[in-house]
Amino acid sequence: MINIKIYLNYRTIRTHLIITFGLLLTAIAWTAFLIPAKITGGGITGVSTLIFYASGFPLGVSYLIINSILILFAIKILGKDFGVKTVFSVIVMSALFSVLQQYITKPIVSDTFLSTVLGGILGGAGIGIVFSQGGSTGGTDIIAMIINKYRNISPGRIILYIDVFIIASSYLIFQSLEKIVYGYVAMGITSYTIDLLFTGSKQSVQIFIFSKKYNEIADRIGREVQRGVTIIDGKGWYTGEQTKILLVMVKKPEASQIFRIIKEMDKNAFMSVNNVMGVYGKGFETIRM
Repeated sequence: MINIKIYLNYRTIRTHLIITFGLLLTAIAWTAFLIPAKITGGGITGVSTLIFYASGFPLGVSYLIINSILILFAIKILGKDFGVKTVFSVIVMSALFSVLQQYITKPIVSDTFLSTVLGGILGGAGIGIVFSQGGSTGGTDIIAMIINKYRNISPGRIILYIDVFIIASSYLIFQSLEKIVYGYVAMGITSYTIDLLFTGSKQSVQIFIFSKKYNEIADRIGREVQRGVTIIDGKGWYTGEQTKILLVMVKKPEASQIFRIIKEMDKNAFMSVNNVMGVYGKGFETIRM
């Protein structure tokens, strides 16, 4: 029991560290590339950017105020756990914006298009990492995750549609069609990067394990990886010996934990790993119509 609690605490800390890293990438994308180049992206960050350029109101403060209202919807619809991670993300993001914006006042690169591309990639990578851990950076992300909960529609595509209006609104501030185009380019790159990372993190693998120490391996998988294990009776055609086969379905990022357990328990074990199109049920995806 103690070991399980320690492992769960480790997983919680690890999850929040990964989310923090994703938030840092997103904050750098905005403060180092997009905002200094006067490029407006989507989301509540985009709205906060417009407020900053229109009034000089600090980005981190407006971001925190707007998201504080939207978080109430996340807690009610998406559940307490999602709400907790969202609160954590919004607070950390607001702090990062406030700190980084004080030190980064000029574009790191002088070319506007390059700033757009780098900002879009970093921003998308950061949000994708946060999504993969079940969190959200708030704002339009909340709307995307709510829709994705009930429909098999990619979060990146949902955000893409929602953010069109926000970026178009930048014309009221900059009076420049060029800035709008750059904003749409950044939005498209961000959306594509989110889908690339988010979809990859949700991929699952099917693992068959052949080992005489199947009991010990199955026990550790259930205890440490928190995944179910199915034992299948088998018979070697050449040897005629009865054997036990372990069948495990895990998310792709969890496969390395399975490999580590097998390596520690039985270096002579035989294993087959296959990518699967989709896994539906407890602990995986739900069927949404």
